[in-house]
Amino acid sequence: MRVRVATTALGITAALLAVPACSTDTTGSEHQTSSSRMGKPTDAAQEPAALSSAALESRLLDPRDLGSGYLPKPERPAQHEDVTVIGCPALSELGGDAATGGTLAFPRKAKADFTYGGSSSEISEELYSDSAKELSDGIGRIFDAMTGCPAYQIVSGGTPVDVTSQKLPAPTVGGDEQWSLLLTFIAGGRSTVVKQTAIRDGNLLLVVSGSPALVDRHLDKALAKATQTS
Repeated sequence: MRVRVATTALGITAALLAVPACSTDTTGSEHQTSSSRMGKPTDAAQEPAALSSAALESRLLDPRDLGSGYLPKPERPAQHEDVTVIGCPALSELGGDAATGGTLAFPRKAKADFTYGGSSSEISEELYSDSAKELSDGIGRIFDAMTGCPAYQIVSGGTPVDVTSQKLPAPTVGGDEQWSLLLTFIAGGRSTVVKQTAIRDGNLLLVVSGSPALVDRHLDKALAKATQTS
């Protein structure tokens, strides 16, 4: 079954089109599979107002936060190519909502992309703000779908990309809910490993993606800046 989906909510489309060599480790080592949803969303009437996109922008990491060797990645022109998922019923079920925006396209958002050390290693940070329930339901559905199939294929712009997905232990750096996964993309004989970790803290959602080592190195810093109150 083939269903067109837009996977930009977690930056997967960019990873597929760029296919940077973040890692060539394709040994398929076993990972513990777990997730953490310690704090389910509470009464929306008690929540503070959602942050604006401008406010989210000010809470993104910048090169000064990351340290030497990091450069902002030039924004890639908007891509309008269809993305087709083959062999994953879990993602197929999200096809309609994803293609039309639905609950996956949070309106208040900001994003920053960086390269490191002149190499192909990259890190991306995304911030979203909405009600706790909308954030929890939306990101939870995406992660559940992507980890629901251990292997599937994506065709983007006529290029087939084989994908394997592994759920990782949820991070313990903070927040109310946490998700994490490891994706391996194989296209044209090249393999790319991308780690994606999401943390919901109240009405704020942080998603950090990229080279696994860089995600691990900067996740706590990204969360601290994203949740600053002053």
